[in-house]
Amino acid sequence: MILSSIVILTGAGISKESGLDTFRDKNGIWAKVDHRELATPEGFEHDPARVHAFYNQRRRQLRDVQPNAAHHALARLEGAYKGALLLVTQNVDDLHESAGSRKLIHMHGELNAGLCGACGQRCRWKSDMSTHSQCPSCRTVGRMRPDIVWFGEMPYQMDRIYRALGQAELFIAIGTSGNVYPAAQFVEEAAHAGARTVEINLDASENTSHFDEVIRGPATQAVPDFVERLLGA
Repeated sequence: MILSSIVILTGAGISKESGLDTFRDKNGIWAKVDHRELATPEGFEHDPARVHAFYNQRRRQLRDVQPNAAHHALARLEGAYKGALLLVTQNVDDLHESAGSRKLIHMHGELNAGLCGACGQRCRWKSDMSTHSQCPSCRTVGRMRPDIVWFGEMPYQMDRIYRALGQAELFIAIGTSGNVYPAAQFVEEAAHAGARTVEINLDASENTSHFDEVIRGPATQAVPDFVERLLGA
């Protein structure tokens, strides 16, 4: 099968096998802490030091994890595929980049990036952040925050994502819960444009019924197998 355009969506499930916690399952991050206190603009305004401590801990975690076979398989697909390919991730880790993916959108932001509340500039940020951090662009002190899309904020590059979905011939969702909007609607957008849709997940998602093909299994096994099948077709 020769395809001219592929859009891939990845969620927390693809990074779980690298040792990073998911968010929405029964043992996930939001089962242990209140997202309203740690992942909203209001929570940050109320207690910025606590929010910084939460994201500093998560940022440090990235130093101890490595991309797994699923991340590497998607990077291999990007390198071998001759058509248009866009990888959209809901994850804020850097495992896709570490594996070699470059045609990538972090729709929910990145742990290794900062956003200045004074000038609006974004920058790379791999160290701890605090209420005393200085913006490297405008030099303002105390207005830096993690460049993370919090609850109530608009995900990044949505126009570009919807354009790609409207042109896709294949849409693949990997390791997503299917209950985070607007990403949960991507399968319907792609299907409406005529794309074949595939879900790769360990368990059923909230929108499994919308996919043409469903593959069950660990991402580290299912994704490399699917990539091999796709490249060999």
